[in-house]
Amino acid sequence: MTQLIDFILHIDTHLVTIVSSFGNWTYLILFLMVFIETGLVVFPFLPGDSLLFAACALAANEAYGLNIWVLFGVFFAAAVIGDTVNYEIGRHLGLAASNSSLFGRLINRDKLKSAENFFNRHGGKTIAIARFMPLVRTFAPFVAGGSNMHYPKFIHYNLIGGFLWVTLCCVAGFFFGNQPFVKEHFSVVVLGIIAISLIPVLITALRGRNKTAA
Repeated sequence: MTQLIDFILHIDTHLVTIVSSFGNWTYLILFLMVFIETGLVVFPFLPGDSLLFAACALAANEAYGLNIWVLFGVFFAAAVIGDTVNYEIGRHLGLAASNSSLFGRLINRDKLKSAENFFNRHGGKTIAIARFMPLVRTFAPFVAGGSNMHYPKFIHYNLIGGFLWVTLCCVAGFFFGNQPFVKEHFSVVVLGIIAISLIPVLITALRGRNKTAA
């Protein structure tokens, strides 16, 4: 866990190491990281927003040899395919499968419940909105599949959400990631990104708690 926290907080330096060690294979590594975070419901803790931001910040520096347009395509494909796989897992296993002994141990029940509540509140729009919410974005496609959400509706919001999420993170990273303040305080910026993205989750949780109390 300590290594994961260090990777997230210093993801910029770790990405430099990856680029230096693997060259063009970096694109595949980044694809897999985003795919796993969005496509496998048991890995909601992997970096998402900060990964896109940091990678595109490196792309703004020609010394690292990363192409921003290739990164955009890689991230968009990974996000859409990942959510689709997650949806299919939920559709075939169903939400009831999350209560089984093995599968249930691998899933964070509290986060799954939060995603279910958010999905019930916002419906299909959850798939697009959840892109900007760590943890929830990993569970939302699974809940959609388990709830038998109509696939054309799901893929519609999947494409919209994936495009908006990747565009925002890539543009922010490419144009602001190399600013002196950001480079010098990158860990603080990462924490800020995480904090801002968690605000909708906290608001939804507080509203739900207030309704329960009422």
